[in-house]
Amino acid sequence: MPAISATRLTRRFGPELAVDAVDLTVEEGEIYGFLGPNGAGKSTTVRMLVTLLAPSEGDAIVAGASVSRDPDTVRLRIGAALQATALDKNQTGREILVLQGRLYGLSRADVRRRVEELAELVDIGPALDARISTYSGGMRRRLDLAAALVHAPRVLFLDEPTTGLDPVSRARMWDEVRRLNRDEGVTVFLTTQYLEEADRLADRIGIIDRGRIVAEGTPSALKRSVGTDLVLAAVADPGDELVELLRRIPGVDRVDRHLDGLTTAAQDGSLIVGPVAVALHEAGATVGELTLRTASLDDVFLEVTGSRFAAAEAGGAA
Repeated sequence: MPAISATRLTRRFGPELAVDAVDLTVEEGEIYGFLGPNGAGKSTTVRMLVTLLAPSEGDAIVAGASVSRDPDTVRLRIGAALQATALDKNQTGREILVLQGRLYGLSRADVRRRVEELAELVDIGPALDARISTYSGGMRRRLDLAAALVHAPRVLFLDEPTTGLDPVSRARMWDEVRRLNRDEGVTVFLTTQYLEEADRLADRIGIIDRGRIVAEGTPSALKRSVGTDLVLAAVADPGDELVELLRRIPGVDRVDRHLDGLTTAAQDGSLIVGPVAVALHEAGATVGELTLRTASLDDVFLEVTGSRFAAAEAGGAA
């Protein structure tokens, strides 16, 4: 049985359709990255999967239980480290973990054993017995992750776990996520605002836009889908004639028009960058910049949503 299996999962807020009949499968032991522009339905989907929000239609089976018919069982079998950490600054890290374990019904002996395991797994160290008020942002994130793992959940939901962390703390968090996935076999559902994080951690990635899954696959397969190489031309208000002109160049696989110019995809960009430059010059186009590079997840995001990921990050919560 998959760790997560959503069938026509739908959520309405009055007349607004926030999530539109989403079908989604995450296999046991997988790290699944979930991306989307602001307002695309990403956070609403996650809230339904962790039982914080009831579906309007459809259902999802998470860790073997229905989010609609048996949400209590789902909650016992999953862990969730969401964006807002609710940690009492006057308690120590150990006190937080012990309380979490007891709330999940673990015996005192099991709680003690599990706390020691987690202190090593998420690298809390001596700070475990210090008050939360003395923790750095990275330490609080790691403690929140440990609290979500106290009861050994089968599925772990991480909602932007490294937002606001410095590069060193972010890399350590990546190592911890990989380790718990590898060593404990935990399935991880990861939402993130960092494309590099999704690229490096996720086995598969799903992109949601306007309430629907618009792309899904491994990071490498998604990047191949938009072309091996890309020639980016910064052209103001490119017309249909420029698009057709570039499409006729031998070796060009696809030409896409976006707000910031034209993107020409090819298997070997070095063979087409010259002809693209010549064609644009002869057409009288004003080119601010012409760039050749390999495809990235940002290009995939641009292809399927019409906007670059950095622009999508600039707003509020999705």
